[in-house]
Amino acid sequence: MKILILGGTGAVGKNMVDLLSNTDNEIVITSRTKRESHQNVRYIEGNAKSTLFITNILEEYWDVIIDFMVYTTLEFTERVILLLNATSQYIFLSSARVYANSKGSIKETSPRLLDISTDQEFLSSDEYSLTKARQENLLKESGRSNWTIIRPYITYSSQRLQLGVFEKESWLYRALKRRTIVFASDIHSKLTTMTSGLDVAKGIITIIGNRYTLGETFNITSTRSILWSDVLNIYLNVLENHLGSRPKLLLDNIENFHSYYAAKYQINYDRLFNREFDNSKISKYVNVESFISSENGLKECLEDFLKNPIFKGIDWRAEALKDRRTKEIAKLSEISGFKQKIKYLLYRFLIN
Repeated sequence: MKILILGGTGAVGKNMVDLLSNTDNEIVITSRTKRESHQNVRYIEGNAKSTLFITNILEEYWDVIIDFMVYTTLEFTERVILLLNATSQYIFLSSARVYANSKGSIKETSPRLLDISTDQEFLSSDEYSLTKARQENLLKESGRSNWTIIRPYITYSSQRLQLGVFEKESWLYRALKRRTIVFASDIHSKLTTMTSGLDVAKGIITIIGNRYTLGETFNITSTRSILWSDVLNIYLNVLENHLGSRPKLLLDNIENFHSYYAAKYQINYDRLFNREFDNSKISKYVNVESFISSENGLKECLEDFLKNPIFKGIDWRAEALKDRRTKEIAKLSEISGFKQKIKYLLYRFLIN
């Protein structure tokens, strides 16, 4: 099969490419940076959100298109038919963040925030959970059925290790610099579900080219949920072994926590919910019991990251506010650029 992957360079996409590179399929991947092609995998450099770029690629017909891109609702509206016309199966990566709060395990038919929320300010936004739900609607209202919707939840890899809403740059960086990890007490006590990017990739691969999955939606998540407090302890145990001492921890109230992290809807309409999922539908195609446990998977990924710890950009405003709360100070030598140093100092000592 000829398979086009749009934006497949994240925690799930990288694993998927590795798995597909050992097959007889022809794999083409779009990437904004130049990458070396190998085996049956070919990279095309360009921005898949560019109308001209994607139109040229979709002049060719694809057996399967797997779309990892994050679009605005308008962007997706302008290209949804173009994508559906260019393939026999369009696999759309949505998100389990679309779901509303639920007391039990969340099924594919469980209510979505878009459908039942009464928060008009929230509904008037293009927040990620609403954007994905609106794009799902566009597929369902397209008059076509050659699509499959995938709803993963929090995925992790050795390069992506989340703690609540924080990426590793917002908590792990602090720990390795021997400053206090700041976390929200309200999130700390909630249940979550974390799934290895490799396992999500395995699940997606099983439905590629399967006509019985057309027009269907699938949760691809771990079977077992875990408390955020337990996730944190997994991280702390690994770090204690690595550093020789256990990192310090401050469980802050949610009001302060909002000042460190501006995406209030992700906190209020996701991380403050207990998140458990029913994955029985996808279990018809992949052995979900073979998915690695969060305990083992997170431990292995963090240990792997610590062998060569490389961080993306640090939010020095947020770091300054956290340091003010913990009465700590970062070394200015850590901070690249004069403007970032000034920002840190202003928020650490002057600006609330």
